[in-house]
Parts: sequence; structure tokens; C-alpha cells
Amino acid sequence: MIPDVSALPVDPSSSTPPGFDESQRSQPDGFTGDPDVMDTWATSSLSPQIVCGWSTDEDLFNRTYPMDLRPQAHDIIRTWLFSTMVRSHLEEDSAPWKHAALSGWVLDPDRKKMSKSKGNVVTPMGLLEEYGSDAVRYWSVNGRPGTDTAFDDGQMKVGRRLAIKLLNASRFTLGFGEGPLTIDPVSITSPLDLSLLSRLADLVEEATKAFDDFDYARAIERTESFFWSFTDDYVELVKVRAYEGDSEGAESARNTLRLTLSVLLRLFAPFLPFVTEEVWSWWKSGSVHRQQWPLSSDLRSIAQETESEIFVVASDALAEIRKSKTLAKRSLATPVVSCSLTDTSERLDLLREALEDVVLGAKASEIMLCEGSELSVEVELEAVEDPD
Repeated sequence: MIPDVSALPVDPSSSTPPGFDESQRSQPDGFTGDPDVMDTWATSSLSPQIVCGWSTDEDLFNRTYPMDLRPQAHDIIRTWLFSTMVRSHLEEDSAPWKHAALSGWVLDPDRKKMSKSKGNVVTPMGLLEEYGSDAVRYWSVNGRPGTDTAFDDGQMKVGRRLAIKLLNASRFTLGFGEGPLTIDPVSITSPLDLSLLSRLADLVEEATKAFDDFDYARAIERTESFFWSFTDDYVELVKVRAYEGDSEGAESARNTLRLTLSVLLRLFAPFLPFVTEEVWSWWKSGSVHRQQWPLSSDLRSIAQETESEIFVVASDALAEIRKSKTLAKRSLATPVVSCSLTDTSERLDLLREALEDVVLGAKASEIMLCEGSELSVEVELEAVEDPD
């Protein structure tokens, strides 16, 4: 007896055909379930054709087959991948896809493959509730293609911290001005701001190439590294200018902050979809996931020939002065009475382009520049008031 299509799927070992009950299994005038098991790869190996509308939607099939990418783990290369390739070759005389992205296994803390049969699987619901979806995704995308990834809730904590920092940095960036927040590239004139955009263009090129090579882990690694430099260095350098600078300097900083945030949200969106969507909704219409991918050419047209190392040298200088405050066990907000900064002539030439921002960021009255072999600073901090 063959079941009706509407009754599928059917398991002959447990299902009973119409007109019979279980008591008649393997009995005279009853029924016996077919003992043969069909190879499940028979249909799985046709998944590209079926999804693309093979034999049901000729127009869709012609537009989508062969597919661009097959994501799968390395353990089924000889089964799923091989069978699918053979079927496509015989049916269509072509490969079923242009690329195959091979992932690894998820390992438990003892570096053993997670498996239901071993009982070492961690269900995600509790993790999602504790750390959030973006944080769990952050952990997963740090697993490089072709490599096994160990379960690590420590990485999820890092991902949660990153998402929170993105929220806070966005609140600061969008906290300037009234009315609709726009980006005016023409207003970006400060050498430090233009230097940052030059480095941002480099990041867009790196992230784009990484995605083109299916190396999503490198894309988020480079984006995250730039983001922390943006918040820890650039924001600290321009904070005073953005708040209190003259009209031209303030607008340059504010527009650079907004433009950089816009680019970073789009670069982070594939990895942290919820926090990026939330921030995007604060000041933009539509979904961040439907926006154009950033183009380095747009950023370079603004930065022009500005030297990208200006930002690096300025950041190094501010970090060295702040380090002196930390070693003296003083607050980073402590005013600097005097500061002598030594560096190579080449780096000092770059630093002069952003010296005013470094002075403001360091809370110094002035910074004297001296030529030398490497970066060093001599700092005198404001005296601590005697409580008596």
C-alpha cells in the first residue's frame, strides 16, 4: 500500500494505514510496515534545485540556479556536499553553487564536540536571556571558517560589553545639536577629523574584502578594533572641541562623529543586528539592514590627501600623557600645569596638525614639543589641594 501524498511523511514502523489499527500489524489479513529505509541524502542532495523552484517555477530557477553559497560543516563533505555535486552534475551539467563555506564544530569546555548523543549540548535560551542575542552572535562569529569553536561565555560577556558601549557612544555622538541630525561632509575641515575618515576608509576596504573572502571573523575583528580606538582615542580628543569649540571646529567634530557612527553601524549590523537597529532608529528612517554598504571612495573624497597617521600620532600623545596621570594615581581629569613632549621630527610634524585637540584632551595649558628619538613626556600636574 502506498500512502496518499497528503499523509506524508509516514513512518511505516509506527504509522498505520487507513482502515487498519495497530493490533493488525504483521497479522493475517492485516499489514506489515516496509522494513527498508530510504537514504535521506536522496532529497537533501537536491536541496539547491528544490529551493530554486526546480520543476515548479521555471522563471525562479533560471534566475537563481546555480546558487552563490553553500554553508555547511566539514564533517559532511563526503556525504551532503559530494552527493549534491553529483546530482547537479547529472541533472544540470553544472556545479550547484559557486562557493562552499565550511564551518567547524562547536566544542564543549573540554574541547570535545557537542553532540546530543554525548549529552554535552548547551541550549541557547538561557544564554540569550542572560547576555542577549547580540552577545551570543558575537561569540559565534568569532569562530573562523573551517575551525572548531569552543563554547565560551566569556566571549559573550565581551560581546555584551561591546553592545552596551555602542549604545553609550551613540548617545554621546547624537547628543549634539537640535532638530534632525544630518551629516554635512563639507563642514569636516579639521586635520584630525579628516585623518580619522582616512583610516575609516581603510577599515571599510578591509571589512569589505574580508566579507568577499567569507572571512566574517576578520571583518568584525577589524571593525571592533577601530571602534574601541574611536571611543577611547578620538572621542577623548574632540570631546572639548565638540562641546565648546568655535563654530567651525565644533561642526567639523560633530559631523565627523555622526559620519563615523553611520559607517560603524552598517559595518556592525551583520554581527550585532539588534543594537545597531535600535541606534539607527534614533536618528535615521528605515532599517539599518536595508542601507547601502559603506564605500571607501565616499570617505576618501572627503578626506582627500590628509595623512592618516595624524590621528595615530595624536592618539599616542594623549595616551602617554594620560598614562602619566594614571602612574601618579591622579584622575584623568586632573589639569596639566606643564608638559614637554618628545618625539621624532616626522611625528612631531604630524602632531602639530592636531596639537590643539591634544592640549584640550589632556586638559593642559600648553604642550612644548622637543625633537628626539622616541615618544616620551614630562608632565607636571596641578597640585593636590591640602584639605587643611
